[in-house]
Amino acid sequence: MYRSYSSYRSALDSGSIQLTAVVQGFLNEIQHRSSLNAFLEVYGEEALERAKSIQEKINAGQAGKLAGMVVGLKDNICYRDHRVSASSKILEGFTSLFSATAVERLLAEDAIIIGRLNCDEFAMGSSNENSAYGPVLNPLMESRVPGGSSGGSAAAVAAHLCHAALGSDTGGSIRQPASFTGTVGFKPTYGSVSRHGLIAYGSSFDQIGPITHSVEDASLIMSIIEGPDEFDTTALPEKLSQKEVALPERLKIGFIRETIESEGIDTEIKSAFLRKVEELRSQGHDVVEVSLPELPYLVPTYYVLTTAEASSNLSRFDGMRYGYRSPKGQGVEDTIILSRSEAFGKEVKRRIMLGTFVLSAGYYDAYYSKAQKVRRKIQNKTKAFFETLDFLITPTTPGVAFPLGNKSSDPIKMYLEDIYTVQANITGMPAISIPLGTHSEGLPFGIQIMANLEEDRKLFAFAEALSS
Repeated sequence: MYRSYSSYRSALDSGSIQLTAVVQGFLNEIQHRSSLNAFLEVYGEEALERAKSIQEKINAGQAGKLAGMVVGLKDNICYRDHRVSASSKILEGFTSLFSATAVERLLAEDAIIIGRLNCDEFAMGSSNENSAYGPVLNPLMESRVPGGSSGGSAAAVAAHLCHAALGSDTGGSIRQPASFTGTVGFKPTYGSVSRHGLIAYGSSFDQIGPITHSVEDASLIMSIIEGPDEFDTTALPEKLSQKEVALPERLKIGFIRETIESEGIDTEIKSAFLRKVEELRSQGHDVVEVSLPELPYLVPTYYVLTTAEASSNLSRFDGMRYGYRSPKGQGVEDTIILSRSEAFGKEVKRRIMLGTFVLSAGYYDAYYSKAQKVRRKIQNKTKAFFETLDFLITPTTPGVAFPLGNKSSDPIKMYLEDIYTVQANITGMPAISIPLGTHSEGLPFGIQIMANLEEDRKLFAFAEALSS
């Protein structure tokens, strides 16, 4: 099994492996591990046909930069003439009329899309137990969750059902499942990847990003999918991969004291993290402790703002224009109420109601407006860190993958899974999770690295060094 696309591509170019055989191997493995429930739909025949045409390009020396890379798509990323549901009953049977910009850019470089991947409904969750199509299992220990909301994406990569997958990250939904499955998960600078074709949850937080086996592959995929887009006014005006990066020999790295002093952090993860801190110091880097007393406010701020945005974004799913429509409806208003009540899952309803509440008259100033002020304070505080620091490091998650059903009855415990990851989304800064160690329970956990806005290339360079 190839751990990087570059070695795999070399084998393709040399003719030592054939692309159709590779794709068939993935299809066989997807069938063999169907119990994981990672894929909602597999594009078997289509993937094999595309493999044949790309093999011809490879033989002729005309193949794209991602030729033969087999990629899965999270089920909230649109692919023209293919179904997309955000793992929700309300979009049951809906076929997309266009492809997301990120998908178009993958296809233009001869990647192969092998299927759509299960996720928490509308990307709302940290365990992939909120899908209308059942939970995804962690391939490393099937009694555990794979993380969420991009749990299907992480599980598919970890189980070698595809080379890489695209996920979306609103508060940690790429990095947390990467930590739980021993993969690499990257959340880009906000705006570096177009959100055109991503079914919106929290529009000022959402970003598409890759889950891979290596930092090298994540960096390669980002160099393809990022860049300006006329369909997304929040997209940055230039590709960040065009920026030259040279890491100084001596880096200044900060770690947030409150993250390792938290009562909720697993002791083995804390010990492994502190060992990494000492290792970096022994390599000559200046690793300093910084304080973020606002840490307890990150998750509440995130949930007030994202639920408000979700309340607005999900209002379009009314059962009248597309997707699920209740057969019991009598008249327009009754049909809308019944369709939304029957087709949205419990967690989605909870967040829509929370968002509607914090935006309502009399509560807007008390909740939404106040959360925006806290967001700005956190942004300013984090920017101030990077005036003197090159990177911030934290554990990716406070624990390892937890048992299925362990936290589903307690939303607060589930929401706190994002305590270390939401800072990057609140601030818009890039962050990556790479494997750090293996717990005594036999499960992996990751370390998160965050960089300043638009320093994605610098982040990749350091993550690559830290991974080697």
